[in-house]
Amino acid sequence: MAWMKQQIVCFLLAVSFFTRIPIPANTPFSPALLNKSSRYFSLVGYLVGSIGAATFGTCLHVFPISVSIVISMIVTILLTSAFHEDGLADTADGLGGGMTVEKKLLIMKDSRLGTYGAIALWGGLLLKFTTLQEIGALSAPTMMLALIVLHPLSRAVAGSLIYDMKYVREQDAKAKPVAEQQQTSDLCVLLLFGLLPLFWLPTNLAIPLLFIQCLLRFIAKQYLNKRLGGYTGDCLGAVQQVSEISGYLVLLAAMIHGGSLWPQFH
Repeated sequence: MAWMKQQIVCFLLAVSFFTRIPIPANTPFSPALLNKSSRYFSLVGYLVGSIGAATFGTCLHVFPISVSIVISMIVTILLTSAFHEDGLADTADGLGGGMTVEKKLLIMKDSRLGTYGAIALWGGLLLKFTTLQEIGALSAPTMMLALIVLHPLSRAVAGSLIYDMKYVREQDAKAKPVAEQQQTSDLCVLLLFGLLPLFWLPTNLAIPLLFIQCLLRFIAKQYLNKRLGGYTGDCLGAVQQVSEISGYLVLLAAMIHGGSLWPQFH
């Protein structure tokens, strides 16, 4: 019973960490519990992805696909307080504008949006919208499925970097707490929930999608270690966004060049 209670607390902390969804005010908090909550980061992705898919499906009864996608994106951004998008912009600013590790980290902590961050944010949102629009034009149900699949999977990819990378930013009173440690059991639970949606997909798609995500994680780890000597919370947000968008691109390519794989979703 105590173990189950701890798991519920960890999940609630993960929900609070990633979304604006309120949790009970008496939910316990400690750095150790926050670290343990990283196992449920991908599980929160199902919540965000399902709300986004439900929003799209509901709006589709009233509006065209393009408008429905924009509303869905806005809802998920509001739901997460643009947590990952902010990480993408800050990471782009820091890595693009800083010459030393210290300067990069300083720029990433700056609340102002720079040129690199603006380009990354604008480009990421535009590419996400365009890709989802193309998927939705081919099959609206498949686009809804894509949200439910890629939100948890991308969070698993980003969250798994905690396991074997060094956290390089010192905590301070103004910084949001970050999960900095991850045990093997936490990683296994994170990946279990994150990879589970791949079983819903045809093998011909699941395998290349998994390969691309593994390749992306490898590249992100090597790049961040080289540029920063580790990761920050902003970096995890950036990896999540790149992982999510790359997944949509893989899905769209499969639908265009192998449409016979998708009759069950049309």
